[in-house]
Amino acid sequence: MYKFIRKYLFTLDAEVAHERTVSALKLANNIAGAKALLRSVYGLEDERLHTHVLGIHFPNPVGLAAGFDKNAEVYHALAALGFGFIEVGTLTPVGQPGNEKPRLFRSVPDQAVINRMGFNNLGASVAAKHLKNYVSAGVPIGINIGKNKMTANEDAAGDYQKCLDVLYSYGHYFVINVSSPNTPNLRDLQETEKLSRLLRAIRTKTKELEKYGFQAKPILLKIAPDMSKEHMKDIVQVAVSEGISGIIATNTTLSREGLQVHSFAEQAGGLSGRPLARRATEWIREIYREVGRKIPIIGVGGVFTGDDAYEKIRAGASLVQIYTGMIYEGPGIVKSINKRLLELMERDGFTNIQQAVGADHKE
Repeated sequence: MYKFIRKYLFTLDAEVAHERTVSALKLANNIAGAKALLRSVYGLEDERLHTHVLGIHFPNPVGLAAGFDKNAEVYHALAALGFGFIEVGTLTPVGQPGNEKPRLFRSVPDQAVINRMGFNNLGASVAAKHLKNYVSAGVPIGINIGKNKMTANEDAAGDYQKCLDVLYSYGHYFVINVSSPNTPNLRDLQETEKLSRLLRAIRTKTKELEKYGFQAKPILLKIAPDMSKEHMKDIVQVAVSEGISGIIATNTTLSREGLQVHSFAEQAGGLSGRPLARRATEWIREIYREVGRKIPIIGVGGVFTGDDAYEKIRAGASLVQIYTGMIYEGPGIVKSINKRLLELMERDGFTNIQQAVGADHKE
C-alpha cells in the first residue's frame, strides 16, 4: 500500500509531505484503538531482539533518528510502528523557525535526502509538555538537544544546560548535537578543547540536577562524518574522558560523492540516505576499534534493510537508527528490518542480537 501513498507524497514538496505525515500520526494518537491496530500490523515481538544498552531495555535495536518528531508530538504513534526506541528533537532552549524554505529535498534515483532545516522547533518548554507521558510510549525515548542559531559558540554550553534544566525530568537518554551542518559554526564545537569544555559544563549541570533528586540519565554525543580519522579519535577520547555514555555515528554529511542527480547535489545542507551508508559504517568500525565495549555506539546513516542494519551492528553498533529509509520504504520498514535481523542471526548462530555487536572485529 505504501507504494501508492508514496506516489502521492512524492508529488508534494518534501517538507509539506513530512507535515502531512505528522498530522496523520497525530490523528492516530487521538483515535481509540488506532495505535493498537498499528502495533498489530507493524510490530514484531521476539526475545532474541531484546537488548540492554545504557542501562535501558530496548525491545529491538531499530530506532527512529532525531529530526522526524522534532517537537515530541507523535512519538506514541511512532512507537506503535514497531520501533525499538524513538529520538525526538533537535530541541533548543527557545523555539526558532529554522532556515528559509524550501529546505528539504529528495532524490529518488539516489534514495537520498538533503536537508538544511536549521533546528526548527517550538522550544524545550513546549516539548516538555508533550513529554509528560513519555513512559506510556512503551519504548525508550531519547531527547536530542542543540543550541539556538543566535547563540554564540562561546555561550553554547548555556543553551545545552537550559535544555537540560527544562527537559531532564523526561526521556530515557539525552543526545548532545554538535554535528548538524545546518546551524552556522555548530560543528566548530567538535574541536577537542571546545568539546571538552562543553561536555564538562554539561556534566556539571547533570550532577547539579541529580543533587536535586533527578534520576541520572545517559548523555550521548552525536558526531559528524566529515572529519579526519585523527580528529575522530581525538573526539572519542575527549568524550570518554568527560564521561559521555555513548556515541551516535553519524549525523548527515556535506559530501556529495556518488550522487546521480546534479541539481540535487548542488543543494546546500546535510545529506542522508543510501549514499551515506558506507561512510557511516566505516566510522562505526573505527570508533569501535577505539572504544570497544567501553561505551555503546548507535549507528545511523543509510539503513534501509536488515542487511544494512546488521552490517552496522557487526561493525560495532549496539543499536541502529533510521529516518531516510522510512521516507522511501514506508512504515513497514522496521518490521522488515527486524525480520531480516532474525534470519541473519540464525545464519550466524546468534541467539540474541547483542552477540552480533562488533562480531566483525572478532574474526
